[in-house]
Amino acid sequence: MADVESGEPVTELGQLLGDPSRPVTIAAIAESAGVSIPTVSKVINGRSGVAADTRARVEALISQYGYRRPSPVTRSNTMELVFDQIEDMWGLQIIRGVERAARQQRVGVVLTEFGPERNAIRYWIDGTLARRPDCLVSVAQLDEEQRSQLRARGIPFVVFDPTTALPDDVPFVGATNWAGGRSATRHLIEQGHRRIAMIAGPERVLCCRARLDGYRSAIDAAGLPAQPDLIVHAGLNREDGEAAARELLGRPDRPTAVFACNDLQALGVYQAARKAGLRIPSDLSVVGFDDLPLAELVDPPLTTIHQPLVEMATTATELALALARGEKTRQIGLELATTLTVRQSTAPPAP
Repeated sequence: MADVESGEPVTELGQLLGDPSRPVTIAAIAESAGVSIPTVSKVINGRSGVAADTRARVEALISQYGYRRPSPVTRSNTMELVFDQIEDMWGLQIIRGVERAARQQRVGVVLTEFGPERNAIRYWIDGTLARRPDCLVSVAQLDEEQRSQLRARGIPFVVFDPTTALPDDVPFVGATNWAGGRSATRHLIEQGHRRIAMIAGPERVLCCRARLDGYRSAIDAAGLPAQPDLIVHAGLNREDGEAAARELLGRPDRPTAVFACNDLQALGVYQAARKAGLRIPSDLSVVGFDDLPLAELVDPPLTTIHQPLVEMATTATELALALARGEKTRQIGLELATTLTVRQSTAPPAP
């Protein structure tokens, strides 16, 4: 057995629970009681949905081994922002939004990053629980155990732009990805394009699936035939975008327009087009998604879907801080609107 919170091996459960030098974890109590971590969390937080005999068994172990939920009145006047990895301007926009909201409310921000090899993933939750921030905004996706640990310690959290489906009670802030995908594709259709390719993101990522569904909806609404061969999945970076575009543009019946799942992929399309001797937008129209600062700086400036990343981060921070103050909120799931920003990378197709 291993201690879920520390990752250190423990030979016997009783050894862990009986060691006064180490804090008792809800994972250890759950294993001793033969129940799940969320069940122990429900008992600790006084929530319903636990059988009476199970509740009594868990409460007895809590009493016996001295687990105590920290008092919610103690405030650190700090919040935490958790990333998998900060590797491009997308992450910097989020930091900007969080800092803006935190500064207005005079709250400090602790930034946690797993790193490229995710070697901190085992330990970040331990550090967060020890620091006990007032709240947490997580760009990294929290699993069920981590959510339970945060709730047990009275640390409210908000998930930023979730990549997987979340339980109904998990607060989140995202964007209207489906509407954005539809708007981008509709713009290209209105320009006169009929062979519109999409470089989609990883299939497992929720926002990428929504953008792809929006693309398909616009194609269908325009009465155009579905062309699955024009959809290529790729990583959300410039290199993978270029590789996908190179494959699409190398076909005899190449597309006249490409909708990329994000701006970094769109930069890869620019590179692939130039290497193929194609001009943007004379020979190929390109639309991105995110509207990062670089979208205005490339040549030609990129038509893209504006995702309000700074506003999303500000909203997520304000929601997390409101939850930390014990305020009741009307919504715990918010989606901010995306809008089409037209620049010079799109034009009607060449005759």
